[in-house]
Amino acid sequence: MTSTLLVVQFILAVLLTISILLQKSSSMGLGAYSGSNESLFGAKGPGNFLTKATMILGLVFVLNTLFLGYLYNENRQKSAVDNVKTESLIPATPEAPQAPIAPTPALPTAPAVPTVPTTK
Repeated sequence: MTSTLLVVQFILAVLLTISILLQKSSSMGLGAYSGSNESLFGAKGPGNFLTKATMILGLVFVLNTLFLGYLYNENRQKSAVDNVKTESLIPATPEAPQAPIAPTPALPTAPAVPTVPTTK
């Protein structure tokens, strides 16, 4: 949620900067390079429209900033370490170390002794 609002914050900052720079000022700002703004925005020019757009963008920017501050303040006490499951990292009961088992040498086998059947 906070990452989405942060992206919206960047977009609002860019739009707000553009709307401020396009407004008519004593030095004409960037509005002098945009051509005939008067015909696009009506007889009064871009002043009224850009003033309202700047006011709305500024209000949304401030509200988004306050909401982002609230969300980041809520997550202030949480840590990334709290999300790690310790049960998966450390076994509950330690296992006893097992001694290596030495292989037993194969005992030599004696040749089979033939048995003689006895008759009685």
